[in-house]
Amino acid sequence: MSYSQFTMIDQVISAFDLALTDRPHLFAQTPSIAASTRLREALEETLDLGSTTDRRSSELIITPILLEVRRIFKGQISYFSGTTFDVDASVGLNGICDFMQSGSDRQSLITATVLTMCLSKRQ
Repeated sequence: MSYSQFTMIDQVISAFDLALTDRPHLFAQTPSIAASTRLREALEETLDLGSTTDRRSSELIITPILLEVRRIFKGQISYFSGTTFDVDASVGLNGICDFMQSGSDRQSLITATVLTMCLSKRQ
């Protein structure tokens, strides 16, 4: 099993004996941050290009957003796209992740806690 084979949250809960706790309004006290001009322009340009595949859509939409987050943190977090991230294949924690950010400024190797993992799918 790999990351892509976990298709439902209940599979993850069962496989790793997790407890799910709903926390309504978890980020209610977190202040909003306005999107930068750079991000808005990138996303507007994306609309003009159209999207023909999941990968193209994800690269054009998710990448600018995650890079914006990286800029907000002044480059102190990393950004990875299409990276192999094998944690423990025996329990299905292996494979290629569409997008990740980790708590390190190192771009050559994932060396810190993963902060964000994104899967991209068109509807």
